[in-house]
Amino acid sequence: MTQQTNPAPFLAVEGLKKSYLTHGGLFGRPATKKQALAGVSFSLGPGLYGLLGPNGAGKSTLINIITGSLKADSGTVQWCGKSARALDIKFRRVLGYMPQQQGLYDSYTGRRFLAYMCALKEIPSKDVPAQVERVAEWVNLSGELDKRLAAYSGGMKQRLLLASALLGDPKLLILDEPTAGLDPKERVRLRSLLAELAKDRIILIATHVVSDVETVATEILLLKNGKLVDQAPVSELIAAHAPGQNLEAVYLSVFGEEDGK
Repeated sequence: MTQQTNPAPFLAVEGLKKSYLTHGGLFGRPATKKQALAGVSFSLGPGLYGLLGPNGAGKSTLINIITGSLKADSGTVQWCGKSARALDIKFRRVLGYMPQQQGLYDSYTGRRFLAYMCALKEIPSKDVPAQVERVAEWVNLSGELDKRLAAYSGGMKQRLLLASALLGDPKLLILDEPTAGLDPKERVRLRSLLAELAKDRIILIATHVVSDVETVATEILLLKNGKLVDQAPVSELIAAHAPGQNLEAVYLSVFGEEDGK
């Protein structure tokens, strides 16, 4: 009997559009529509991808649509050839998401918080202790799990959020500013961890710190004014936009002096 193997993870985004209705201004000005995404399309296989763009580029809108927190006006998100929205809970089970900001209960310990997240992810109770220990070791928090979150530093809370995203061994991991608040040593450690994890899963990182993805990214996606202006490996982006320089120079070349992540 031939042993079946799971197909490689594959995410396809096709023609995503999203507009928001802005409130009217002074003197009875009519409300207007602001386009956040203008037909964004791309596909990702196993690997680590950096999502770069200034504030207002549409990164948060794109992430919220992929994760199912927001509905697109048009377009599709497909996981391994099937609609992510139609897959519903099956898609959420393969998804790990780390938002940029998340409220934490200061009275919880790190262990209790991760166990709570296991329950939300419907991880069987018998598997929870091993899951918690595994992800805590990955993010270097094993010795801090029984401390209350009120005693956690900003960097420790950030690592805890990453650990919660890794619960359940997700095949699609979406991280929004994962290194915010981390010291240089932990940044390097995180880059190494994510590069290793990306061998058999898709990791999409939205960040304004280009050094976090420059040396480890399979490809970089450049988003500007709701449009994907380029998607390529770092070396190809440098050759096209900033010959002989680096990814930061590419960022400045594509986005000018616009500030943002």
